[in-house]
Amino acid sequence: MFWNHRAALVVVAALLATSACGGNNSVPSAGFAGNSTSQAQNRIAPANVDTTSILKRLKKSVVIGSTVDPTNGDMGPTSIYIAGTTLGKLKKGQLVVCNYADSSGTAGNGTTTEILGPQANSQPVTFVADARIKGCDGDALSSGNYMYAAGHTSGLLAAFTDKGKFYKKYGPPLQAPSSDVDAANPGLYSAEYMFTTDAKTGSIVSFSINNYGNPRPTQVVTGFDVNNGSGWSVLGPSGIQYSKKLDALYVVDGVDDTIVQITHASNLLVKDEITILPGGTTFKCKHKSVTCAKLVYHGSPLNGPVAMTLLPNGNLIVANTIGGNKLVEIAANGQVLDTRAIDKSSVPHIFGLRAIGSSDSNAALYLTDTKTNKLYLWKQ
Repeated sequence: MFWNHRAALVVVAALLATSACGGNNSVPSAGFAGNSTSQAQNRIAPANVDTTSILKRLKKSVVIGSTVDPTNGDMGPTSIYIAGTTLGKLKKGQLVVCNYADSSGTAGNGTTTEILGPQANSQPVTFVADARIKGCDGDALSSGNYMYAAGHTSGLLAAFTDKGKFYKKYGPPLQAPSSDVDAANPGLYSAEYMFTTDAKTGSIVSFSINNYGNPRPTQVVTGFDVNNGSGWSVLGPSGIQYSKKLDALYVVDGVDDTIVQITHASNLLVKDEITILPGGTTFKCKHKSVTCAKLVYHGSPLNGPVAMTLLPNGNLIVANTIGGNKLVEIAANGQVLDTRAIDKSSVPHIFGLRAIGSSDSNAALYLTDTKTNKLYLWKQ
């Protein structure tokens, strides 16, 4: 009943809307000198933007632990998620990390996720080992601690209980899922959505995981550019993040070097509701007054980005994974606040970022490194 009422409101809004809107064990250093740039031509201008650079404040690097699976040797850590509650195998504050490669280092063959504690020198514990998440490159925990893992190679998004038991799988329209995020809108009787990017179709697929909203997997956004790469070189929509405060999604595309914001994400209900036009900087929206897309940033210093995280103050840190493993911090208005080179390696190895904290003063950053197969924490 609630969903029908919600859908009716969207239809009414649509009738009023226009159709478009315009092997090395070295620890990555948190103190490597970066440089700051600003490109005013690329900015959007939301109100109350915090232009404090968090990246500049992160001076201490802590090794949290190895992400190599203790049972089958899977390696190649990618995405990071943090348990919000204590249930089953998971304790509040623990980290869940995906492994994209197998024990030989072959990209796309990893089938495990690991649990690590947030303290230094944690030991990995296998959470899930399942061929349905082969090529694991995205993991998200729902409000009930169900884990949704994206199998880039398997072409599936699979859900597991808080005890690591298989629950459900989702296939088409997904073909090569590349990142996923839980979106639990704070409103009473609101839908909790799972959003998944796809590196083959250049799309975002969503479905509700509670009793409200649209439970049917639907390709709600299409048109992101992809490079049809293999192994570690895959580029397309990835690094998806959700702002509960704004009910907005953020997606980075390493083909076009863009960051795109999807507004009012919980209103995405119908197929191809938003189309990213060629080049990634302009958009066509079926129901502009309900939900649309905005360009946050385009161009240098972005260079083949894959990973992204949302800071407590609403700004973003992006990893130029394919383009030299440089971190780029960008304010919500598109201002570049800082850049930081991880090291001098040209081999892509920073595939996962996760910010923590509640303010500028206590913000910190977790990152995964496929060169060392470790999880790190950078803190102030």
